[in-house]
Amino acid sequence: MSENSFRLAFPTESQYVERKTGVGSTPIQETAVAFSNAGGGVTLIGVDDHGGLVGRELTPGLEDDLHQIMRQIHDPGRYELATLQVGRVAISVLSVAERVGGVAQTSSGRVLVRKGTRNEPVFGAELRDLLNRRTLQRFEETDADSEIELADASLLARLADAYGWSGAQTYASRLEEHGLTVRGQPVRLTIAGALCLLERPHDRLGKTFIEVLRFPQDGGDYDRRTEITGPAYEQVERATSFVMDELGTDLVVLGVRRHELPRVPRVVLREAVANAVAHRSYEASGSSIRIELRLDSITVISPGGLPEPVTVQNIRETQAARNLRVITVLRRFGLAEYAGRGVDVMESSMREELLEPPVFEDTGYSVRVTLSIRSAVAPSERAWVREVESRGLIEPSDRILLIHAARGDRLTNARTRELVGGDSRDAREALHRLRDAGFLEQRGERGGATYELQESLAPPAGLRLDARQLDDLVMTLAREEPLTNARIRARTGLERAEALRVLDRLVEQGRLRRVGAKRGTRYLLA
Repeated sequence: MSENSFRLAFPTESQYVERKTGVGSTPIQETAVAFSNAGGGVTLIGVDDHGGLVGRELTPGLEDDLHQIMRQIHDPGRYELATLQVGRVAISVLSVAERVGGVAQTSSGRVLVRKGTRNEPVFGAELRDLLNRRTLQRFEETDADSEIELADASLLARLADAYGWSGAQTYASRLEEHGLTVRGQPVRLTIAGALCLLERPHDRLGKTFIEVLRFPQDGGDYDRRTEITGPAYEQVERATSFVMDELGTDLVVLGVRRHELPRVPRVVLREAVANAVAHRSYEASGSSIRIELRLDSITVISPGGLPEPVTVQNIRETQAARNLRVITVLRRFGLAEYAGRGVDVMESSMREELLEPPVFEDTGYSVRVTLSIRSAVAPSERAWVREVESRGLIEPSDRILLIHAARGDRLTNARTRELVGGDSRDAREALHRLRDAGFLEQRGERGGATYELQESLAPPAGLRLDARQLDDLVMTLAREEPLTNARIRARTGLERAEALRVLDRLVEQGRLRRVGAKRGTRYLLA
């Protein structure tokens, strides 16, 4: 924005605008709490009380500080951080939304409400009115209208074992303590209790199951639909196993070694499914969790938006559980990561396998998590990196550097920063680490240094030869014996389609001739 536009948009502090020159924990907390309990608002950081532009860019350090401050608040509204360039000055903006349910408090327990330009504490009748308007019982802890006698005995035994409970006489108090039953005559299951202790919870709670839909190659409507039912934790186990079986693996043969590579890491898929089961809105009883399988991706869709104060932007730094009782059960069964680790595990596991990071989307009525099956790194390259790692440990970020070196890329400090990020020092340390471990060879010194793959690593031919060299290699193999697509893949590391393109090219050039069809196809010297 220009300075004039900024002053027109934010002429003064108001019900929805606060100015701050710095980032003191208490003032930021108080304003965020007051906005959360009123109509929301923005805090402009780097602007003085008179509207003067002091400047405060949203650096990674400042971003971490603001996330830490927001984590100290009890139940804030959804929030986002952004940099706003005003003329030549950068300021930081903390946007806080009004909470839909519940009441925000500072870390010291104060309840504040925005009134005009002030953050006012509320007491007595005003506080009681605010609590009555805002405080909502978690839906998962409400009565499911199912008596405890309906609980499956084997499921109760599994649950007791997961929690380490001993003695059947303690089950009743333990179930109530963990929000799985409500006291009364007779004792009844809560929504969370019914989800975990009924063999068919969807008979009483609506579409509390997982649908897996498989879409064909040409898009359009799905050609297969499967329902995954049962108690919540079994749904996570069954759906994960079902989808992993459907996806299969990429088989890569390099020399005498076979590598079976999962299309996505199991822990990533399991975490996506567990999050859907734990954080979906069970009030939306007419909607199920959906897993859509396509040739290039898996999408897990759960009913309901992200729980407050989580947004797509702060999902790594902020934690909240819509169904705390359900997620606790899943963690007891080892089916979900503990608070704050789930998204990190998903992203780091995809990165370690050289796959694209998960994509999160909040539509307001559902949350979508998309896991890409395709990657800019071919399965043959992933398999080769595994073989390289057998010679010594490398950092996860080093894998992509080795891939590019295997492709013939001459790595420099600038190129390394382009590939893996970080500053000049980080890039230099990565290159020297790979050089000292015997993976790269250095050419030149200081600013003119380049790094190439150490010759003894011998990457698959398909990774290091250009098209002409690859054609020559295939012709050499053809002189030894008739060729098949499988033999080309084994010797070059190419994928099936890539190997077929090379063979087709040589047939068109009249250097090879094709005999047979389908699985019996062979390629002979012309």
